[in-house]
Amino acid sequence: MDGKYQVVAAALQERYGVEIQEFRGEVTLVVASDRFLEAVRVMRDEFGYDHLVDVTAVDYWPQEEPRFHVVYHIRNLAEALILCVRVPLNGNFPKHPTVESVHPGANWYEREVYDMFGVTFSGHSDLRRILTPADWVGHPLRKDFPLGYEEVAFSFNYDEIMKRKLHPKE
Repeated sequence: MDGKYQVVAAALQERYGVEIQEFRGEVTLVVASDRFLEAVRVMRDEFGYDHLVDVTAVDYWPQEEPRFHVVYHIRNLAEALILCVRVPLNGNFPKHPTVESVHPGANWYEREVYDMFGVTFSGHSDLRRILTPADWVGHPLRKDFPLGYEEVAFSFNYDEIMKRKLHPKE
C-alpha cells in the first residue's frame, strides 16, 4: 500500500475499527454504518478527502449478512488520491445515515441508490425516486427484482414456450 494511503488508513483503523483491503492498487476501507459519518468527516477535515466522486451499492442476495454494501469513492484533489469506502448493510430493508452533512453533493447519488437498490438514507433532505416513476414498485437493481422479459421462441423451443406463455381470452 502506498505510504500516502497508509497514514489515513491507519488512523481510521485505530479510531473507528475500519477494515483495510487492497486489491490491484485500490485501497478500500470497510466501515460500520454507525461509525461512517465520523470517519468520512475525519477524512475530509484531517486528510483532505474533500470530493465525493460517486455513491453506489452492491447487492449480494441471497446472502443476508451483509446483503448490501453502499460504496463511496472519495478523492483528495490536492494530492490526486482516491479511497473507496464500503459500508455493509444487512437485511431486505437497509438503513444508513446520509452523508449530505459532510458532502452536500451526495444528495442525488443517494437518491439513485435509494431508487435502484432500496437503501434508505436516514436524515436525507429529499429522499424520493429519481430514475423511475414515483408509483414504481420495487427496486430494479436488486438481484431479487423480477426480470419480466419474454423468452424468444425459436423452432427448437417454440412448443415449450407456447405452453407457458400467457394468452388473452378470446
